[in-house]
Amino acid sequence: MDLLRFITAGSVDDGKSTLIGRLLYDSKSILADQLEAIERSTKNKANGEIDLALLTDGLRAEREQGITIDVAYRYFSTNKRKFIIADAPGHVQYTRNMITGASNASLIIILIDARQGVVEQTRRHSIIASLLKIKHVVVAINKMDLVDFSQDVYNNIVIDYSAVAASLGLKDVTYIPMSALQGDNIVDASAKTPWYEGKPLLQFLEEIELDNDVNLADARFQVQYVIRPQTEELHDYRGYAGQISSGIYKKGDTVTVLPQQIQTTISKIEIAGKEVEEAFAPQGVVLHLSDDIDISRGDSIVKSDSIPQLSNELEVLLCWLDEKPLQAGNKYFLQHNSRLVRAVVRNIDYKLDVNTLQQQSVEGGVKLNEVVKATIKTAAPLAFDSYERLSTNGSAILVDETGNSTVAAVLLK
Repeated sequence: MDLLRFITAGSVDDGKSTLIGRLLYDSKSILADQLEAIERSTKNKANGEIDLALLTDGLRAEREQGITIDVAYRYFSTNKRKFIIADAPGHVQYTRNMITGASNASLIIILIDARQGVVEQTRRHSIIASLLKIKHVVVAINKMDLVDFSQDVYNNIVIDYSAVAASLGLKDVTYIPMSALQGDNIVDASAKTPWYEGKPLLQFLEEIELDNDVNLADARFQVQYVIRPQTEELHDYRGYAGQISSGIYKKGDTVTVLPQQIQTTISKIEIAGKEVEEAFAPQGVVLHLSDDIDISRGDSIVKSDSIPQLSNELEVLLCWLDEKPLQAGNKYFLQHNSRLVRAVVRNIDYKLDVNTLQQQSVEGGVKLNEVVKATIKTAAPLAFDSYERLSTNGSAILVDETGNSTVAAVLLK
């Protein structure tokens, strides 16, 4: 059974948390004790309805204000697929949380209040989706019950958002009219929208094809752990454990170890302690090589016919996540999958207006939530791809010098 990671986004009070609560509730993915706790906490006892948004608004501050601040993750499954949902905050000041939540998503659901139509935050989140190269976009036109399930309202929003999608290069866009509060077109098709011929949301999520989202052409594997038992039984055992982020590896393949740039061949592949002839993304494996090479955590083993970039000077798009402004010359650690290297921000070229994508000058440092084009220099070379080509090997984070706090999300150019 495969896994779909998706994120919900949109403006404040468009119904993101309620939508997720409805998905969990109608798909019977809520435990009895969870349901009882929500019923005790709900604000709608008078009319017998439960507040499904409480399933995801887990922080006390969120419940007090009735908004989502952090990214809330929920897991559920049906007979056809497993799901991980990220509920992103809608407020402008929490745009950084939306970016971190979207970084691993294959699909984004952008909610639009049918009464409000396309608003500034709709455009902002759509721009972030385009920057992060999220391939599948669902535009959930919510609260249709408040506009009498009007087809004209739905059509006008489709026309408006289609212009936004075309300007950003979003190609795979699906529109669904719904009422998360009442459950229309969430799990089952609604009789209130006879003019809508598409699938309800859950059926769409279960059936959308994700095979093309996994790159099987460019083989990328970064070592997470070097296995050297050095016991009498396994005296000569040397394996390199990690997850294949893309591509296919076969026994006998010619590979190159980076950053050492040493060529060798794969002598054995193990999955869960059993030897196999081949493995592919996103499997966790142990690779064995024909030659004894000094390999450490964070080194890459790639197919020799598809070598990534190797450099210690990186051009990046950077989303600043810290309250303290970013200045050129600041020093950090850069975490690229399992590789951790010292880094310095050499210069900041410009910042992007997330509403228009226009380039603007940077004055007084980079502030929280701002997205900038920058150059980072690392103390050791990095084996990477551009984010647009291969997102799994083209993203990183900046961590402060204490190693305790993430200060930026980084997309490699």
